[in-house]
Amino acid sequence: EVQVVASGGGAVQAGGSLRLSCAISGYKYDSYCMGWFRQAPGKEREGVAAIDSDGDTDYADSVKDRFKITEDNANNILYLQMNSLTPEDTATYYCAAKTRGAAWVRPPLQSFEYNYWGQGTQVTVSS
Repeated sequence: EVQVVASGGGAVQAGGSLRLSCAISGYKYDSYCMGWFRQAPGKEREGVAAIDSDGDTDYADSVKDRFKITEDNANNILYLQMNSLTPEDTATYYCAAKTRGAAWVRPPLQSFEYNYWGQGTQVTVSS
């Protein structure tokens, strides 16, 4: 059974940094995507960053140059380094895995593409 477990959220002041982690277990695929998503109260879930099994990445415009997604393949851990945080980054963050479905040119940021989800981890940025 595939398990996806996110951690690392917390409270930080604007301009600060946080690193989220996501441990994935129970599967091994040659071709996959992993992604970070977030959902703020009253808003739809949005894709933040994604990485595929070739190491290609994609980011939402709102986080480009501030967030970085990486993967520790040896330990099956996904990271999201978040710098220069603003109150607009406040949300519950989720990690997810795409192991089936349509092929991709760039790792997708649409949540419907992903079939395994972890629980959320809260990030709160104060001004």
